Amino acid sequence: MVKLTYRKDSLESLILSAQGGNTKALEELIRRIQKDIYAIFTHLTDNSDDISDLTQEALLKMARSIKQLKEPAHFRPWLNKIITNIFYDYNRKHKDKITEIDEDKLNEIKDRLGCEPGEKCLFAELEKIIRAALMTLPKVLRITLILREYEGLSYDTISKITNTSLGTVKSRIARARIKMQKELKEFI
Repeated sequence: MVKLTYRKDSLESLILSAQGGNTKALEELIRRIQKDIYAIFTHLTDNSDDISDLTQEALLKMARSIKQLKEPAHFRPWLNKIITNIFYDYNRKHKDKITEIDEDKLNEIKDRLGCEPGEKCLFAELEKIIRAALMTLPKVLRITLILREYEGLSYDTISKITNTSLGTVKSRIARARIKMQKELKEFI
């Protein structure tokens, strides 16, 4: 009997099936992780036109190289390494296109806090403010902080993903946190 649905399978089971050439398992794996990848790129770049392209590129690279993953338990760090490398390549190719958020844009976002009553509005505005503050960070600090705070990765794993020493990772995260605190001081 052929298995038709993979929605209840564990991530590890899907990875093993995809590595064996099962396209339906690979489709389910992509369905499960695509929103996470999109969210990471949303925090890494301010160019909304490129976020979908970067997400597609990461999914395609993951699908093409899934057989090379030696241990399914290390899927998330392996995937984060793919995302990081794609983002670094993107930065090298689009140096002239990438612009940091200027102070006027940041202040414009901060000024819109009073849009309407309710927690949903407040959280949406705070998310915009945090995202704007993230975009002011240099790229190396931004990606390190996102891998730590949004992805919950250990310092060791981040060190391996970014090909930097453990001390450099700790330093970057500390500097990023200080810069974020300065940007967000009127809100915290």
